[in-house]
Formats: sequence, C-alpha cells, structure tokens
Amino acid sequence: MIVDPESVREVLSNKSGHFGKQLFSRSFKLLGNGVVNHDGHICRGKINVVEITNSRVCAVVTLLNICRFFPTKNNRRMKEIDREIHKILREVIGKREKAIKNGETNDDDLLGILLESNMRQSNGNAKLGLTIEDVIEECKLFYFAGTETTSVLLTWTLILLSMHPDWQERARQEVLTHFGRSIPDFDSLSRLKIVTMILYEVLRLYPPIVLLTRRTYKEMELGGIKYPAGVSLLLPIVFIHHDPNIWGKDASKFNPERFADGISNAAKHQGAFLPFGGGPRICIGQNFALLEAKMALCTILQRFSFELSPSYTHAPYSLITLHPQHGAQIRLKKL
Repeated sequence: MIVDPESVREVLSNKSGHFGKQLFSRSFKLLGNGVVNHDGHICRGKINVVEITNSRVCAVVTLLNICRFFPTKNNRRMKEIDREIHKILREVIGKREKAIKNGETNDDDLLGILLESNMRQSNGNAKLGLTIEDVIEECKLFYFAGTETTSVLLTWTLILLSMHPDWQERARQEVLTHFGRSIPDFDSLSRLKIVTMILYEVLRLYPPIVLLTRRTYKEMELGGIKYPAGVSLLLPIVFIHHDPNIWGKDASKFNPERFADGISNAAKHQGAFLPFGGGPRICIGQNFALLEAKMALCTILQRFSFELSPSYTHAPYSLITLHPQHGAQIRLKKL
C-alpha cells in the first residue's frame, strides 16, 4: 500500500513504463472491458500487454476468476444481463453504421464520433480500427463509469449540503446570481467558484473510486524500497484524501474553503488530490463529469432547498464506488 503522494505520483506517471494496470477479474470486465482496462499499446482494436513473468501469481488470479463464474444463480443472471446489453448495443450500433453509410451525419454524440472516426481510420479494412465488439465494450464502459461516478458524487454533495445549510445557501446564491431561474450555460458554469469548491471538497471526502491498483512488471525502487516484479500496489485515494499531515487538522471535516485558491494550493502536496487518478491514465471523462455535476447541482439549487431526513444513517460503503450503504433520504422543499 503506497500512501506517500510523491510515490503515488511516480507510480501513476509511469515514466519508466514498468508500473502497469492490475489484472481485472472477468466479473469486473462485464461492466465494460474498454479503455480503462487496457494496458499497453492499443493496435487495430486489440491490446498488446507486457508479459507477466510471475506465473504463480497468474495461476492464483486465474483460479479466483474461475470461482467468480461458477454457475450460481447470481452469475447466471449477470451473464444473461450482459447478453441483453450486447444485443441492444449491437442493434443501436448497426443502425448508426447504416445511417453513416447512407450519408447521414451522426457525429453529435460519443457513439457517432467513435463510429465515424473508426470508419475513416479503417477505410474498409476490417483489420484496422475497432471491431463491433470493441465499440460495444467502450459504450458499456462510458455508460457505467460515467453514470455511476457522477451519480454518487451528486448524492454525497446533496448529503453534505444538507448537513451544512450555510454552504448550501452560499452555493444557491452564487447560482441565482449567475443564472437566476434560467438554464445554466456553459461559459458561466466555468465561473462558479463556490460550487466548484464544494464539488472538490466532496470528491476529497468521498471519492467515487476509493483506491487504484497498479502492478510492477520488473524490479522497481519506490520511496527507497525495492519491489520485485509481480507486486500489486494499492494506491488508497481515500486515505490520502483524509491524511491530516497533508490536509491539516480538519482533514476529516467538510471545508470547501480549502480549495479557495485552487487544487494546487489546497494541500501540502500538489499530488494529494486524486479523485480522477493521475498521470497519463487520468480519467478522460473528468471535465465532462464535473460539468455534468455542476449543471445538475445548479438545477437543483435553483428549485429546491433540502435537508436530511431523520431516517438517514451515515454509513459510507465501498462496492466498486463509494456510496451511502443505506441510501440517502433527503427532504426537498420547492422554492
């Protein structure tokens, strides 16, 4: 477990090329075996990964993956759902490809851009570009990763603003000052300082992904310690985000003011804020996610005030993402 921000930054930057992605289980890949899982050079829709030399570790991981797919009721249902999703996406992609071939423009969303770019790259050669299966996996990944993470971010934001009505009111006044009751526009969203500070602080306290994993592919020295090949490195984002030595004595408290001068000045180490990871494999959807979260939060603040229900129990729980274990019971009052 690597908790020093400088060492974490070294691992994520991967300048040596020997800190690779961890092996993903088959059950995890059901969510979307796309760009987030790839490690190495993607060529013609396929992935060339560095060979793992520690065969004993591979054998254990393979055995665990097999165990995950015993023919239990839950596993059978997971496979059934996966087949349904593939069927739906294959039909959608087929219609889009047909429309593109008929000269219709379909580049106004992610799928359209992906398909048109792929067609230009492959130029009719099936061996170039992505396969239909590759496109399906990227669609699954962008959907599940994009909706789940932004959803839990907004959930924790509403919870914390319910706990801190003073910050809720400050955010509302900023939103009303910029937009009134109108639909927020892109340029003004980027100028929302208080809302941005709040979202950053929520991401610090309750990052959707609580840890990242990497793997050494050769003997590496990190923080004065030598690690052999085949070592799994855990990068505990949530621990780093709550470290009082980095964030101060109030590290466990909700204080958006710490981000008043931006991310780089919020902590003692510039690399200590990692809700989207870091290095060349930093989340490619971070800007969109923050924009989406700002839009949704502004819309809510314009129309409602909110508070926690007495039935709410604060119990952060990590299952792929960090979410309230017993739900978020919130009372809304129309303004």
